Amino acid sequence: MSDKIRCTCRRCAIRGLMGPAIITTLGILFLLSEFHGAGLWFGRTFPVIFIVIGAILLASSVAPMDGHIDPRAPQPPPAAPPSSYQGPAQGQQ
Repeated sequence: MSDKIRCTCRRCAIRGLMGPAIITTLGILFLLSEFHGAGLWFGRTFPVIFIVIGAILLASSVAPMDGHIDPRAPQPPPAAPPSSYQGPAQGQQ
């Protein structure tokens, strides 16, 4: 597991959908080309990919950044665990 802190703001969540949306769009385009035969082939439908990319970029640009965590910002070091040293026992020095 990675110890990097991941941002969960809406803008970053929408940008995280870019890859799955492109893969899904490609799958649908290839499926449609198989069902409709020669009338609908990938060479004529690839602009749909650009529309999907543009829609996701537009949605992420207007989404709020409430609670955004910049992954490039330096992170504070982790807190040291509490010490179990109690000092000398009663009566010893």
